[in-house]
Amino acid sequence: MDTKKVKPETIAAQALGWVDETTKAVSPPIHMSTTYIRDADNQYRNGRVYARDHNPSFDQAESVLCALEHGAQAALFASGMAAATAVFQALKPGDHVIAPKVMYWSLRNWLVNFASQWGLQVEFIDVHDPLQLQRALQPGKTHLVWAETPANPLWTITDIAATADIAHKAGALLAVDSTTASPVLTRPLTLGADIVMHSATKYLNGHSDLIAGALVTREDSEYWKRVKMVRAQIGGTMGSFEAWLLLRGMRTLFLRVDAACRSAQRIAEHFESHTQIAEVLYPGLASFAGHVVAAKQMRGGFGGMLSIRVKAGEARAIATAANVELWKRATSLGGVESLIEHRASVEGAGTPVPFDLLRLSVGIENADDLIADLEQALKRAST
Repeated sequence: MDTKKVKPETIAAQALGWVDETTKAVSPPIHMSTTYIRDADNQYRNGRVYARDHNPSFDQAESVLCALEHGAQAALFASGMAAATAVFQALKPGDHVIAPKVMYWSLRNWLVNFASQWGLQVEFIDVHDPLQLQRALQPGKTHLVWAETPANPLWTITDIAATADIAHKAGALLAVDSTTASPVLTRPLTLGADIVMHSATKYLNGHSDLIAGALVTREDSEYWKRVKMVRAQIGGTMGSFEAWLLLRGMRTLFLRVDAACRSAQRIAEHFESHTQIAEVLYPGLASFAGHVVAAKQMRGGFGGMLSIRVKAGEARAIATAANVELWKRATSLGGVESLIEHRASVEGAGTPVPFDLLRLSVGIENADDLIADLEQALKRAST
């Protein structure tokens, strides 16, 4: 398939149009072998050595991701955390890195509790603020800026192109967690980022039945080689069946994200002026602080994630989540089913998340049904 001649929706739906050479099957085989035959002179001319990092089941999914993100290479991991931490583990002791104050909580905890053990110096700032970023950068010492946009769970927007320019002028790389945007809405590499990360558990797979992560690089650099070495030597790779599930999920990526975006926009607009809601956090609202930048770098919608802050506070927010019927009280996002959670309770002590906030992951159900369910939950919580 000539990816320059077809739209990304076609690339995803046909998974690059690959057909199994042996059977002519349109659905790829699952390669279960862990090891591969050496040539008679002890070489591996077929390029396969061991399934931990040379599994042919990875090839198609990685190639589809490269095409969607306009990257040079991709690498699949056993989880989003495995992918994200590999970016930091590929750095060197003493390197200074910058990360957002508000970001995916598990990765923030890892940076706080473990990154120092790798010899990294981690500084948390508001990465979306160009002035803060410029002040925090240490030319010659800062080697990585980590951004997340939209950032979970306040959905803060970072201008990727501007951030990449600032980071590069100081000699630093920019890595972007684009999990909530997915390649459907944002392609960070085309905006100047060096690495894009996905918790593939979420929108890429989209069915809440797989744990996976992925990285895509803008160029095959020495740093990227170290990232892949981390994957191979620490062993954070997924299995063959999981790679097959991920590829299957990506085939419907554009349909699912489009449906979620349209419903999330309707839900955000409905509750924006609601008498029981103090604030709706969603990049698609003109009132949202990051709306202008989001409109510039997000195509075809503003994502399926939003948060609402309940006027009466934490207890009312928790009670609202307790009274939903269609929304599922569960952690995660990006699946076909809509999820709701009181995020501060999940993150625990030290969370920067307001205690009146409910995080909503909008699925592909009818938007009117989802709105009606939240309405009845708010009403029951207030009585």
